[in-house]
Amino acid sequence: MNRRPQISSGAGTGDVLKFGIKPHPLADLYLFLLTSPWWLLFALILAVYLASNAVFALVYVFDGGIENARPGSYRDAYFFSVQTMATIGYGKMVPESTLSNVAVTLEALFGLVMLAFATGLMFAKFSQPRARVIFSRYAVVAMRDGVRSLMLRLANERKTGLVEAQLRLVLLRDETTLEGETIRRFHTLPLARSTTSVFALSWTAIHPIDESSPLFGVTPESLVAHGALLVASLVGLEEATGQTVHARHTWTSEQVLVDHRFKDIFSTGTNGQRAVDYALFHDVEAITHAVPQK
Repeated sequence: MNRRPQISSGAGTGDVLKFGIKPHPLADLYLFLLTSPWWLLFALILAVYLASNAVFALVYVFDGGIENARPGSYRDAYFFSVQTMATIGYGKMVPESTLSNVAVTLEALFGLVMLAFATGLMFAKFSQPRARVIFSRYAVVAMRDGVRSLMLRLANERKTGLVEAQLRLVLLRDETTLEGETIRRFHTLPLARSTTSVFALSWTAIHPIDESSPLFGVTPESLVAHGALLVASLVGLEEATGQTVHARHTWTSEQVLVDHRFKDIFSTGTNGQRAVDYALFHDVEAITHAVPQK
């Protein structure tokens, strides 16, 4: 059995070592290419294009069956390969031997397949909906309407809003069962408002920490001790296209600040227009409790 560890990273899971799983490098190749950055995708396409032309050029040089090509010239063979794969056909160099014609046939087929694959992949990547939602760097615990509450902030980076946006907040932590077994449990944290008809600017999600809350009575130290994580997931309809988009974010126990609050990002301009300063979006400030006078 393969005992080589594999590392899987994802929101809500952290870095997890997986043992006993046989690695399959090409099993999720499409998913890897679809989720990779654009620069990496272009780099891989360019590498495959250059390498495949280099391989076919070796065949043409070995056979020497290209008319008007200089004998033994790898440069001529390479650019003939480029013309063949792209189906350009300038007419200056043409295959004249059986092996070269067979190689041209295979290369033309390979070029068509690679063009179709690259076109489909790039279209799927370009049309993939993205939420463009930013989450606050920290979650804070403070009083809100007389109730101690957990709060986190979201903002929509797009000019268009998200329609019927739904937010879900989950707490993950290690717990011990009555049998003494340590397990990872998921607790859904009810929000004061979990849906909004239009999510256009900013949204502060609030979870009241009352006696029914899984966070009731916990301390920052206990959150760290139990490896607590907060995972927020947002689903909504993009107003311009009608496509379903989603976003997810994770806060570790060290990113949950007690007795802190978010700085206000809203202001009113001189002309009475409401303004949002996203430069303060992640900023928090400590709450100083007034000392009662004697």
